[in-house]
Amino acid sequence: MDLDRVDEIIDNHRGEASSVIQVMLDIQTEMSWLPREALTRVNERLGVPLSRVRHIATFYKAFSLVPKGRHQVHVCLGTACHVRGAPRVLDTVEELIGLKPGETDLDLKFSLETVNCLGCCALGPVIEIDGKTHGNVSTGKTEDVLSGYE
Repeated sequence: MDLDRVDEIIDNHRGEASSVIQVMLDIQTEMSWLPREALTRVNERLGVPLSRVRHIATFYKAFSLVPKGRHQVHVCLGTACHVRGAPRVLDTVEELIGLKPGETDLDLKFSLETVNCLGCCALGPVIEIDGKTHGNVSTGKTEDVLSGYE
């Protein structure tokens, strides 16, 4: 755990308590999760009660209190994707990487999540990996998409 890097992130926001969410987002981006030590440092440096920091970390789905994989896989299950076969695509992803939604593999290579909408309904079904959108994904194309992240 690199607390010096956490301090740099806090300093980039001038140590203002009003920037607590952005500080936590930046830490999450840097470390792929929010370690306890980082939350304690945010509490100490910004003067935001630890209970408030933990509340924020557990309230917003963007935050994780457990380590995430290097590759974050999001499968859209919104209505447009659902009717175009997203549940079958999700089944294929689960089979290929050996995870269920909400899980991370032991090697910290992949984390799998489902989302309600990625905002690109015309491309459904959609898989987003590390922020890159892959549209019109079929069960057959799923393995090709994932193989680029091995």
